[in-house]
Amino acid sequence: MAYESLRRGRVSLRNHYYVLTTITARREPIFGSIIAARCAMRSLRQLDRETHTETLACVVMPDHVHWLMRLSGELSLAEIMRLFKGRCSRELSALASRPGPWWQHGFHDHAVRDERSLESIARYVIENPVRAGLADSIRAYPWWHAVWDFS
Repeated sequence: MAYESLRRGRVSLRNHYYVLTTITARREPIFGSIIAARCAMRSLRQLDRETHTETLACVVMPDHVHWLMRLSGELSLAEIMRLFKGRCSRELSALASRPGPWWQHGFHDHAVRDERSLESIARYVIENPVRAGLADSIRAYPWWHAVWDFS
């Protein structure tokens, strides 16, 4: 089984589930803009369409993205995140007529050890806007997706 070392003790394994978090440069609230938030959602969906990933839940916060996904293709987590950030950055640069930077270096990854907890992890991911005070309920926040019906 091929894997790529990430942080100490972490590996990137095909068909395993991960929660990934990436933060904007200087924690700028880039995704407070509808256009920018759509860009992030499109970039995640494109990775699913290309069968690199299977998104179970995601939420685009003003200054970061949380993503519960299954690594379904041959690419590593680092390659997936590089594709996501690169595509989103190119689109944001074109829209804003400036080059960026748009993202902090690196990302946080957490391997899901127990697949029975996927639904509760997904609920935790998408409820971030409510905990942050950005919405009274997840139904009131537009930038999330989950394969379960939490609305």
